Amino acid sequence: MADIEPYESALDAIPGAHPYPRTSRYHDAEIGIHRRPDGTEVRYTKRRLLPPLDQTPDGDLTQPHTVGAGERPDLLAQRYFGDPAQWWQIADANPVLDPRELTDEAGRVIDIPLAGGFPGGRGDRRV
Repeated sequence: MADIEPYESALDAIPGAHPYPRTSRYHDAEIGIHRRPDGTEVRYTKRRLLPPLDQTPDGDLTQPHTVGAGERPDLLAQRYFGDPAQWWQIADANPVLDPRELTDEAGRVIDIPLAGGFPGGRGDRRV
């Protein structure tokens, strides 16, 4: 019986393939390889650093949104981007470690990236 290749190894055989989908926040993240003492290679996603926001002539790259009761990051992404999987764009535009912090307090004002205003935002969406 043939050995089963790990998922990542199968993708490596496809030119341009990446372990994360094109719409993922990690799609463009660099993949590192850690070699264990026994020689086994373990792949990992390197730390993702966000570039600074470019400034537009009017200075607006985001729009404010006041969080309502029961809202969640995925619901906001559906509302503003038409795709609930793009919640990470809102998380990237706000200084939070956990995306749940975005909507855990009704009345909180958060930033929603405008189309084309935020790297990886809707304007240069990679769908």
